[in-house]
Amino acid sequence: MSYVSSNRKPLLSRKATNDGHAEKSPYFDGWKAYDKDPFNPTQNPSGVIQMGLAEHQLCFDLVQEWLVSNPEASICTKKGVDKFRDIALFQDYHGLPAFRNAVAKFMGRVRGDKVKFDPDRIVMSGGATGAHEMITFCLADPGDAFLVPTPYYAGFDRDLCWRTEARLLPVVCHSSNNFKVTRKALEEAYAKAVEANISVKGLLLTNPSNPLGTILDRDTLREAMSFINEKNIHLICDEIYAATVFRQPDFISIAEIIEEDQEYNRNLVHIIYSLSKDMGFPGFRVGIVYSYNDAVVECGRKMSSFGLVSSQTQYLIASMLSDDQFIGKFLLESAGRLATRHNDFTDGLCQVGIKCLNGNAGLFLWMDLRGLLMDSTVEAETALWRVIINDVKLNVSPGSSFHCSEPGWFRVCIANMNEETTKVALARIREFVLRNGNKPNRKEKCWQSDLRLRLSFRRIDDVLRSPCIMSPHSPIPQSPLVRTRT
Repeated sequence: MSYVSSNRKPLLSRKATNDGHAEKSPYFDGWKAYDKDPFNPTQNPSGVIQMGLAEHQLCFDLVQEWLVSNPEASICTKKGVDKFRDIALFQDYHGLPAFRNAVAKFMGRVRGDKVKFDPDRIVMSGGATGAHEMITFCLADPGDAFLVPTPYYAGFDRDLCWRTEARLLPVVCHSSNNFKVTRKALEEAYAKAVEANISVKGLLLTNPSNPLGTILDRDTLREAMSFINEKNIHLICDEIYAATVFRQPDFISIAEIIEEDQEYNRNLVHIIYSLSKDMGFPGFRVGIVYSYNDAVVECGRKMSSFGLVSSQTQYLIASMLSDDQFIGKFLLESAGRLATRHNDFTDGLCQVGIKCLNGNAGLFLWMDLRGLLMDSTVEAETALWRVIINDVKLNVSPGSSFHCSEPGWFRVCIANMNEETTKVALARIREFVLRNGNKPNRKEKCWQSDLRLRLSFRRIDDVLRSPCIMSPHSPIPQSPLVRTRT
């Protein structure tokens, strides 16, 4: 494709021709490898298994059952078609009142009903990708920066930086303390930015973490609030995996923290939410910015014109999220199924001496393959990843694509496949590790051995009372980025 005219003037914009989209990464290269050779148990049993896509596919039977029982929720059925005209004509960027009310109620329930959310602060966007870009446009000018603890979601470099021209500065975290976000690390990152004369506009936290599958504890969240108040910078909390917590400790939202101390400046706090992960609806593109800052809400509403959730989707979601009985069942079943899948997979890895970070949330594992590296370098990690993708035929994502400071960690998505495919994936991993002579210290127990989770052993009333259970992209043609917030 030609980007330059005959008189040497650029034909396309700088945005169209730069690499800011961040697609040139092993994270997305793995998707391309899968797209070229996708696994199929009968038609292509030796193909690549997709383990780089954080989708929640374990509960679609529950959703389909609800849809069959509630045909009036869709304007494309006999029982719902009477609403077709009104919904098809609706284009108010505030959103359907029923939709905003239902989302606000659902956000509270996912967080154990410990906090309430104001429907008037719900701002729509085209998925969490659009929500992150929207909040960045509201808070930052080109060249401004946000601090982000590592490792962090590979798509953030695109979501927050490509079109806004903001930048992300890493807050380096380490495996020695399970990648905990510390005040010391925050201060060091901030000091480096000041020394480089970079304007820091905020701190971005992901809770639960993608890719770690862990949650931030109360003390860490309080420390983050203290830090941003002292520096007078914003705090963006990405909570799109809030309902994927499947065991203790419970999820704690930043909304809960600011309720505990009225001295915190709420105007600095903004929550990103979505239904892509918690409900498994990435294709619906339901993204939410929930800001405690009136000016951000007002500006965000204006910007939402560029990425609204379709009125048809709003109508369906409003009906579904308003069904308390269904939502209660869904959240309980989702947590149980995620727990079972997580437990089965980590047990399988443990059998060949592979350990994972002790996580309790998300749709993935943070797998430790440092023992298989030739040396502790990104180059060695990349070489190992190429073997896994090309020979083992598994699309797992290397830690370097998440800006991890330590080579050898890999994110493995486990909720986007059925049980049969999971068994095939585990068998391939076991065969690869045993073939390559990995000999871990058998005296070191995998943490899973001491933390087995079998929900069937828990009293159902204990499960129902547990807050973590009851609370629980614009694509480029032929690009893996068609599925963005992963």
